[in-house]
Amino acid sequence: MKMLTSEITKLLDKLYNLRGEDSVILTKMEKEREEAEETKTRTEKEKTNLQERIENLSEEEKVLSEEGDRLVTALNKIKTEDYKNVLDKLNLDFDPSELSKEIDYLLPKTIRKVQKEINDTKKELVKVEEEMNSSIATIEELAIRKEEALSNQKKLNEYFDLAFKGNSNITRDAVASLLDNFEFSDEEQREAAKILMFPEDALFEYEERIQNGSEVREEKVVVNNIVKEEEFKEIKEDNLSPKDRLVNTLTDLGFDYLDFTTSDVDDLLEHFDEEKLKDNVMFMKNKGVNLDMFVDNAKLLYDNELQEKVEKLISIGKKAKDIYLYPNILSKYNKVDLDNTISKFENSGLDPKMVPLMAY
Repeated sequence: MKMLTSEITKLLDKLYNLRGEDSVILTKMEKEREEAEETKTRTEKEKTNLQERIENLSEEEKVLSEEGDRLVTALNKIKTEDYKNVLDKLNLDFDPSELSKEIDYLLPKTIRKVQKEINDTKKELVKVEEEMNSSIATIEELAIRKEEALSNQKKLNEYFDLAFKGNSNITRDAVASLLDNFEFSDEEQREAAKILMFPEDALFEYEERIQNGSEVREEKVVVNNIVKEEEFKEIKEDNLSPKDRLVNTLTDLGFDYLDFTTSDVDDLLEHFDEEKLKDNVMFMKNKGVNLDMFVDNAKLLYDNELQEKVEKLISIGKKAKDIYLYPNILSKYNKVDLDNTISKFENSGLDPKMVPLMAY
């Protein structure tokens, strides 16, 4: 007669777990399904936002092109001599031809930037759609796998019912074949078959202890490399990708990551330092600088000298609004170069406070 040893108890723990609603296999599938559903919901929203952004950018490109062409046409028709008196009296330096040349230079450049944003957003859309379609496929696959798992579970319970009734129709091959679906080892399959074929050796004693409320289960049961606590406390793992962590951080700080270009997001991922990012944002917020400045100047989010440069500008009399309107000054200079530029103004007899940041 086989004794109900610790090894046999562990094997029966695993078998009994697979018989119930809290089966680690079913539980794992449910967790995967919930995660896939969350991904599907998130990516569907991202897809809609990206499509709207592409539509808005395309409209912006169209408007820029049309208005730019109209403006150049209008300027080409203007003759300064027709307005010489008013221009002289008002002391206005208005040269339509020069303005037209400037538009001819700046407009294509601006349109190319919008086109690049459109292309980057389309690439992001492809990635989001792939992730969304993958989550949908996972949900469908899990539905099939769950049906198979429930079918296997039903068959396992039938074998247990036969064993309790003393039915001798249970075969080793049938049990082994079924347990192979649960990824039991060959040795576990053979041992489980013996337990079910000869229940009087260990199964009856195990069942009796359960019915009597005796402690027979191990504190933990390991099935398919999944740890199951007796009360099945949910295992929390940090499965977030670097991009998810970045998106969550930006969201927590009040940003919409879709406001950043794809290249900016890639750059932020490459230099991602959650604490530095939060610290820079909170510093600028405390200084009263509108945080929108970061959207077009994403590199400042991880700039190690940002706070020192801002403190320097404030010390010479610059206001939060000045910094918000001309944030490129923070990208243009490192701390040493900024100090040198301010010193040059001072050495030239100029008050740095009175020099507009656009002239720096």
